[in-house]
Amino acid sequence: MQPQTFVFFGIVGSGKGTQVKLLTDFLKARDVRETVYAGTGESFRKLLSSDTYVGSLIKDSMARGELIADFLTNAIFTNILVSSLTGDKNLIADGYPRTVAQSEIFEKMIKFFKRDQVKIIYIEVGKEEAMKRNLLRARSDDTKEGIEKRFNEYLYSVVPAMNYFKGKEKYTIYTINGEQSVENVHKDIIKALRF
Repeated sequence: MQPQTFVFFGIVGSGKGTQVKLLTDFLKARDVRETVYAGTGESFRKLLSSDTYVGSLIKDSMARGELIADFLTNAIFTNILVSSLTGDKNLIADGYPRTVAQSEIFEKMIKFFKRDQVKIIYIEVGKEEAMKRNLLRARSDDTKEGIEKRFNEYLYSVVPAMNYFKGKEKYTIYTINGEQSVENVHKDIIKALRF
């Protein structure tokens, strides 16, 4: 079986992180090959907590509710692939690409790494549900205004980044209803991917 490439899309509160972990565990249980997790969020959190100049610059732009600059996100994602990805490993991308410009770069990377099929998993959750879930999490940036801003950012930047791949030969987008139990979302993902 060929190594597989998965890209997860989903608004904050869609349960994307949980589903990434469930798919990783599923792959580990049935596939001897390793799966590379390329999550930009984790790398950004490390940078944020580091006492560095870049960390302080990211903190400022995040405080303003902005997406991180494309070049920095591209660099972080590229770095994960260069240091971890080989021809026989699965890849799960999480939190990247998030803009159309990043999608264009991602397409070039996928070609470079000789990946044949890319499976995009979009966990769809409506605004009301995302709002409800995020307010329950009670993170410091999870105010109604903060969530509203992130939701709009998602609609205007991230959804077009995903739609960039619509109808492209090596890309398939699977839209999954995220407004159901964690188990059912996972089942729908596995069913859609035809495992």
